[in-house]
Amino acid sequence: MWPSYKKGYKAWLRLEKSLAEQSIEAYLHDIDKLTQYLEIQGRSVAPGDLRLDDLQAFIRCIAEMGMSQRSQARILSGVRSFYRYCVVEQIVQEDPSVLLEAPKLKRILPDTLSFEEIEKIIATVDRSKPEGERNKAILETMYSCGLRVSEVVGLQISNLYLESGFIRVLGKGSKERLVPIGEVAAKQIQLYVTTVRSKQPVKPGHEDIVFLNRRGTALTRVMIFLLIKEYCAAAGIQKTVSPHTFRHSFATHLVENGADLRAVQEMLGHESITTTEIYTHLDREFLRKTLHHFHPAFQ
Repeated sequence: MWPSYKKGYKAWLRLEKSLAEQSIEAYLHDIDKLTQYLEIQGRSVAPGDLRLDDLQAFIRCIAEMGMSQRSQARILSGVRSFYRYCVVEQIVQEDPSVLLEAPKLKRILPDTLSFEEIEKIIATVDRSKPEGERNKAILETMYSCGLRVSEVVGLQISNLYLESGFIRVLGKGSKERLVPIGEVAAKQIQLYVTTVRSKQPVKPGHEDIVFLNRRGTALTRVMIFLLIKEYCAAAGIQKTVSPHTFRHSFATHLVENGADLRAVQEMLGHESITTTEIYTHLDREFLRKTLHHFHPAFQ
C-alpha cells in the first residue's frame, strides 16, 4: 500500500518540486519513519485513514526515543510535505498534519570567520602547485559570493560573467540567481581557467564545469571540506570550519557593515526572509561583544 504512495510522492518531489536527489531521499526517509511506527503499532492503514491525533502520537513516540528537537522538526516537515502531495493528488480529502505543532527549536548561531582569518586561510594555499590556483579560486569565490558547497562544485563556465562582475548560480530546487562577484575572486577564477584548467584533459560531461580534479571531473563536496580543513590547520584556526562557514561569514560581514537584509537574502538564494534573519541575531551578538569589549562600564 504505502510503497505505491511513496513512489508517487518521489516522482512529485522530483518533477513538481525539482528537488535534488539528496533532498528527495531525506523526505522519503521521513515517511519511512512514519510507516515503521505504524508497523510497530500493528496498523495497516492508508494515508487517508490517519488523523491529527495519530500523527501527534507518532511525534510523541519519536521524542520519547530520544530524538533531538531538530530531528523531530525535520521528520515533521517531511510528513507535512507528504500530505501536501496527497491533497494535490486527491489521495486524501483533508490534511491531518495542518495543526500538527513542531517542537520549539533553539537557533544555534554558527561559527564565523573574521576577514583577517579568511585572508590567513587563503594565504596558506601553495600556488606553486597547479591545484593551488584552483583552490585559491575556490576559497575566494566562496567568500566573495556566499555560495553553498553544492553551488561551488556545480559552477559552470557558461555562467561566468566576470567582466560584468556577476556569476549565475544554480541553487536549491534548480532555482537560478545572479550573484555579484568581487574583483579579486573574478581575477583568480580567470587566472585558474586560463593557466591551469585550459591545459587539463576533461572527461565527457564535465566540459562546462569550472573546478576540476586531476581526473578532469567535477570536485566532490567532501573534497572541498577536506581542502578547507587542511588550510585551516595550516593557518592555525581553532574554530570548527566547514564550507558553510565561508557562506555564514559572507552574510555576517555584509549585515555587520549595514547591508540590506533583502539584498543578502537575494544573494544567498534564501526562499524566505526568515532564514536570512538569523544574521540579524549574529549582528546583535557582534554588537553585544563590541559593547562589552570597548565600553568602560563593562570592563
